[in-house]
Amino acid sequence: MKRISILLVAATSFAVPACGGDSSSTGDDDPGTGSGTGSGSGSGTQDEWDLLLGTRVTDYNAALKIAAFRLTGDVPTVDEINQIKNAPDAAAKKAAYGALIQAYMGRPTFARQMVLFWQDTFRMGGTAELDAAPAFAAQLAVENRSYTELFTATTGTCPTFAYDGRAGTATFTPADCAGTGPKAGVLTDPGAMRHFFGNLAFRRVKWVQETFDCAKFPIEIAAAPTDVGGASPYTGVWPFTSISDGTTVGRINFQDTAAVVCANCHSTMNHIAPLFANFDDTGAYQATISVPTPFDGAPLAELTDYLIAGEPLSWRMGIPTPDLTSFGNAMAADASVAKCGVARVWNWALGKTDIVDALQEVPLETINTEVTTFIASGHKMKDLIYAVFTSDDFVQF
Repeated sequence: MKRISILLVAATSFAVPACGGDSSSTGDDDPGTGSGTGSGSGSGTQDEWDLLLGTRVTDYNAALKIAAFRLTGDVPTVDEINQIKNAPDAAAKKAAYGALIQAYMGRPTFARQMVLFWQDTFRMGGTAELDAAPAFAAQLAVENRSYTELFTATTGTCPTFAYDGRAGTATFTPADCAGTGPKAGVLTDPGAMRHFFGNLAFRRVKWVQETFDCAKFPIEIAAAPTDVGGASPYTGVWPFTSISDGTTVGRINFQDTAAVVCANCHSTMNHIAPLFANFDDTGAYQATISVPTPFDGAPLAELTDYLIAGEPLSWRMGIPTPDLTSFGNAMAADASVAKCGVARVWNWALGKTDIVDALQEVPLETINTEVTTFIASGHKMKDLIYAVFTSDDFVQF
């Protein structure tokens, strides 16, 4: 059998400033001066982003129009607009706006919007099988349950969703996912496992990483790079020799350095992928590894194709996760995962494009308040959405 090398090209990412509005507006509401949050240099001078952010004014009616579209898929009514417009002062306008956001999130259309949001986020939907994971995530939001259930729930993770616009109803019907394998929220969803099936389960790992940690591989970066004899250094935190070299261990040379240093990505990926490798091409969990290798004839992968003997399966170095239950628990406890969840809601509310694909990254300082509150509140989804849609950065233009 011919041995092969896996070459991955690491994408260069850069931060794109995020702000609450693209232009200033006088509006008819509280003429606040804005939060002034931005990416200043810290030298005491303001850059162009600070100056633009400082010109924003609070406009609850403008914010309401955007919020109504996002949360209900429709425009606000004249009565709703007038509730804010006719409020006697800034405090009353703010209270009226907050009450309308709460009302929007109590409508059946909010459930529909949540399903659509999660279909976009998960990149799956349109069939009963592919709708289950988005429906479960939407149910968590509508019922104000914990975001961490996406990784830890063991029952009811494959619900169905029915929306009837004429009757004005939106119904989640709980159901357990098929199969007898482990249950860890959407991480073990059969539809997701089938949808992201591929060689060595790497597509599944990529989906988990990019969807829930909002960053591409490589993800674990050492404080100082290591010279491994290639054109570029090794920057991972795992021992370079912890993964297969295609000669002494396994059939694939993940230690290859001829063009790029494959281990920069695969030192982490290979410690995760075997956890998802027992799901076959239908998404069913099997007793043994059931994903192919890229060799001729697509023979099934083996554990030694990923790691040397004794290497732990892990969410991150120092956080061993020998099974999918512990893997889900580790994700639930990771502050970076919580930050990613907040950032995705933030970008959706502000009309930004994808954090990973379009590099619409959100600096932590921009959403630090929401992240801190989200974690402290037990990762309550509906509370998070309310906090984002009533934040200064959302209502100022």
